[in-house]
This record gives sequence, C-alpha cells and structure tokens, in this order.
Amino acid sequence: MRRAITGIDHVVIAVRDLDRAQESYTRLGFTLTPRGFHTLGSANHCIMFGSDYVELLALPLQHPAMRYYADFLARGEGLAAFALASANADAAHAELAADGIEADAPLDFSRPVRLAQGEREAAFRIVQLAPAQTPGCRSFVCQHRTRDLVWRPEYQTHAVGATGLAALAVVAEDPVGAAADYARLFASRPQKIDEGLLVQTGSAPIAVGSRWRIGRRLRGVELPPRARPLIAALFIRVADRGRAADALLRAGFEPAVLPDGSFAVGADRAHGVALVFG
Repeated sequence: MRRAITGIDHVVIAVRDLDRAQESYTRLGFTLTPRGFHTLGSANHCIMFGSDYVELLALPLQHPAMRYYADFLARGEGLAAFALASANADAAHAELAADGIEADAPLDFSRPVRLAQGEREAAFRIVQLAPAQTPGCRSFVCQHRTRDLVWRPEYQTHAVGATGLAALAVVAEDPVGAAADYARLFASRPQKIDEGLLVQTGSAPIAVGSRWRIGRRLRGVELPPRARPLIAALFIRVADRGRAADALLRAGFEPAVLPDGSFAVGADRAHGVALVFG
C-alpha cells in the first residue's frame, strides 16, 4: 500500500439534474448536505459518513478542469470518479510520479459553507489522474484543508442507517487487466474472489469482474447500461439491514434481496449506479 494515500475518501456520482438527484437520494433515506457551489463551476450535495462520503455532482457552469465530467454526462449519469484520501496531495503526487503514474499538477479550489456563525470556505487540494489509470472512471487525490467544514455531525445520521462505503464493483471486458491497473494505483496485489478479482485500497475495496460474474452476484438488480468498463455498483454499509429495508419500502422502493442477506436498488432508481446495502 502507499504511504501518502490511505484509501478512498469519497465517490462522485455525476448527475444531469441535481434537483432530481437530491430528491431521489433523500427518498432513499440519506441526509444530504446543503447545496455547495465550487469555484470550478460544479455544484454538489454530499452524503457524509464517519470517514468517507458520497458526492452528487452536477455542472451548472463549464470549466476546463471539469471537462471529464461533462464528457461522462454526455453518455449518461453514474459513478464517474472516486477520490483517494491523502493528508498531503503534494506528497501523493510525488509518490505516484515516482512509480510512473501520470497525474496532473496539484490544483486548489473551494466552496462556501454556511454555518450558524457565518459563511466560511471549505478548501481542497486535488491531483487528478488520467482516466486510463482506473478503467471505467476517473480518480483523483483529495486533500481536505478544512475537514471540520465537511464532516459536520448534523449531516452524518441517515434514515436508512448508512455508516460508510463498503466496496465498489467494476465491470470490465478484461477484468485481469483492469484489476492490475487499479492495483498499481494502490500499490497492492489483486486477490481472487468469486466475482473476479479484489483490489485492496486501504479502506473500501474494489471488486473487478465480467458483467456475467458481477451480474450473478447482483442477480435481479438493474445495472447501468453504460459501455464497459464502468463502475456498476456501490456497496454501502448499514447499521441494521432490517431497518434499512423498512426505510426503503416506506419510501416506495422495492429493493432486491441478495443471497447474502444484503439488498439493492437498481441503477435506474439511483442515477446510474446500483446501490447495495449490507
């Protein structure tokens, strides 16, 4: 594993209509942060857990640094990227470069956060990697300069009982090659699992498999129709599966029950990525 990268900080679900996504994920039982507006032209809502989170991202304004997301959304919504957790983006950039991994120069941006005491700026320093490094999505190093403004306790309790990111599932035509790319990023070694290969990240692992193998694991769950490779499913840890299932049923969802006792909402109901609660 790497020294300057400690796992997955958050995942980014790119959406075309942030109002609709806000409504959908609120109905799914998540507490969303107030809408934020970045200096790079994007807007978001976040779903905060204990040490990681989900970001719903839209592009009301165009910016060169956001071109990847604009191109992604032209082909549909979905899980477009994940952020690598780091306390020092510059050190992570240097470590990746030393291994021959292509990455952009560090970039700073911010967004205002409204608090009872007044408005402050949440500040970030990121390092974006070439999409080819992580087949099916983009990855970037994310250093939080103002963690206290992002991880607010009032946004960390969810009706569905979600407590954190559990895993990602990548569907690829060449699972072995894709897993090798992900493993190189994290300086880890893929492990064989029933679905294909598992890459340890330092936090939520990444499963890489064929559409048939991932589809068998998620039988009865609508997967994204996007071209492969793609991130097909996001696994979310919940405190109580029964409570989570009840919350979804009350909201009008009919989650698919999986053989291991977890359950899922299809990509058609969650803006381009299947959600697995377990």
